[in-house]
Amino acid sequence: MVPAPDSPSDGIPAVDWQGRAIDCASCPHRELRDAGRCAPGHACVADRYAKRIDRFFAWNPGVADQSLDHPYFEVRAVAAKHADVFRLPALIGDPDETVRWSVAQRLPQRYLMQLRDDPDREVRIRVAARLDASELKSMIGDADYYVRTIVARRLPAGLLPRLADDPDREVRVEVARRLDLDALRAMAGDADPAVRLIVAQRLPPTQVALLIDDADWRVRYEVAQRIEPARLAPLLDDEDAAVREAARGRFEDRVA
Repeated sequence: MVPAPDSPSDGIPAVDWQGRAIDCASCPHRELRDAGRCAPGHACVADRYAKRIDRFFAWNPGVADQSLDHPYFEVRAVAAKHADVFRLPALIGDPDETVRWSVAQRLPQRYLMQLRDDPDREVRIRVAARLDASELKSMIGDADYYVRTIVARRLPAGLLPRLADDPDREVRVEVARRLDLDALRAMAGDADPAVRLIVAQRLPPTQVALLIDDADWRVRYEVAQRIEPARLAPLLDDEDAAVREAARGRFEDRVA
């Protein structure tokens, strides 16, 4: 079935990646135009506008393999979305990060490790999101906080304590969300209240008293809502009104 253009003109000039007018007569895919499978200014592999290149390969995925060595990086990057996955390892060392981003999203697992030390963080983020969880320990020490955050979301639970002292708060928050309850107690002394709040939300009522004197009212408020009723007394006169109200409400329910 021949696809129909959905937007014949977007007002962006149709020029090639070197700024020259597009010449359909010299295009190696000109037979596709005759078949209605490309449209200059809308779905064209010769255009420098990535959206038009993307439409071209969406309409003609069968020609992606032969475009992986195109001199324009946008063509290589978009072609990598449609090409045979066994052709993608050839692009692991591509000089353009956009191409490597695209490759990292489809590369078979046995090749993905080769991009784990890529100089571009966006590439490593995609690797961390796809790499088999058993291999993620090799990315625990990544220099970028967001890469480590992705690792913390997917790392096997037994390895999470290795990130419990990470210098970035967002990483530690992810660790606190998944850490085994026995190990979670150690994070009650974390320097950041956002981490301690997660700890207060996850510890069982019998252990949440660890945070009853926390410096942050949001943590104490969580404690007031979850601690065993018999241990509410220190919070009944808390300096924060919301904490006092939560504690007194539960205390009154207990004695009613």
